[in-house]
Amino acid sequence: QVQLVESGGGSVQTGDSLRLSCSASGRTFSGHSMGWFRQTPGKEREFVGAIRWNDGTTYYPDYPAPMKGRFTISRDNAKNTMYLEMNSLKPDDTGIYYCAATNDETIDLRVAFVDYWGQGTQVTVSS
Repeated sequence: QVQLVESGGGSVQTGDSLRLSCSASGRTFSGHSMGWFRQTPGKEREFVGAIRWNDGTTYYPDYPAPMKGRFTISRDNAKNTMYLEMNSLKPDDTGIYYCAATNDETIDLRVAFVDYWGQGTQVTVSS
């Protein structure tokens, strides 16, 4: 059974950085992809980005633009862990960040494409 466990969330100030981790267990992720979503207050869960496990190819949506260029996804194959590096954080980035995994190599993810979810980790950015 696949388990995804996020960590690294917390409370920070505007302009700070955070690195979230997603530790995966239960199978090898070769031939699959993993990604991050977030749910900010009053909004639907939105796609942050994803990474193809085999070759490390990443994908970030063009929308919403406020995240573009500030967030970076990476992975450590040996540790079966994916990371989300978030820089120049803003209050609008406040929300719950979820790790996601799929059963294929799709990296342009939608909520409906996700096969496994983590429990989420809270990120709070204050001004």
